Amino acid sequence: MPATPAWPPKSAPRLFVTGPLAVADRVGIDGPQAHYLARVMRVAPGDGVILCDNQTGEWAARVIEAGKREVVLAVETLLRPREGVPDFTLCAALLKKDRFDLVLEKACELGAARIQPVLTRRCVADKLNLERARAILVEAAEQCARTALPELLAPVKLDALLRQWEPARALFFADEAGGKGAAAAFAAHSGPAALLTGPEGGFDEAERAAVRALPQARGISLGPRILRGETAAIAGTALWMGTCGDWPQAGTE
Repeated sequence: MPATPAWPPKSAPRLFVTGPLAVADRVGIDGPQAHYLARVMRVAPGDGVILCDNQTGEWAARVIEAGKREVVLAVETLLRPREGVPDFTLCAALLKKDRFDLVLEKACELGAARIQPVLTRRCVADKLNLERARAILVEAAEQCARTALPELLAPVKLDALLRQWEPARALFFADEAGGKGAAAAFAAHSGPAALLTGPEGGFDEAERAAVRALPQARGISLGPRILRGETAAIAGTALWMGTCGDWPQAGTE
């Protein structure tokens, strides 16, 4: 006998929707998401769609109606509960739009719990379209099969960030002037953590001194080469995830 096809198929579209979801819920999809399902993916009644609500987890749903302006889905099965996310915050100085877009996308894929844009004296950009930025995070989460969206915070000036710093959270400071090797510094700490990376022109001396004066700050080096702002943010996040995050547990039986 032929094998029963997997449900939903691995090729099923994946969307984040407003929740919470539950078995037998009917979900109406409109706007750009409906266009994506109906015009791009060309779903038809009976097809499978994977839904995430950022609250309960990931659900299998079946298309009931596939109109041009609205697609109606019936929620059927919980596939995975919402994932636990390591308590890691990326505090990244704002960069030019395309470069910060890359930081947002990759921080989501790598597993950051939250992203805190930071304004420093040498930032080229001084504004962030939060709605657009959140859309980038949603698209990245859909692509990489996250069930928990990263929290995106409003941009904050560096001095304000330092004034309101959580006492229990370590701040690993990617300082171009040098510091302890990042991997060793990460491995020596357990508990809530954050990584601070700089803008295109780096931190100025006053900013560097202010960060290092914070009791929770730990200056680190990300290697012998000068990294772009987006490279430092992505590389540092990946290194933390591989050392202290959930990567070491991935794939274990």
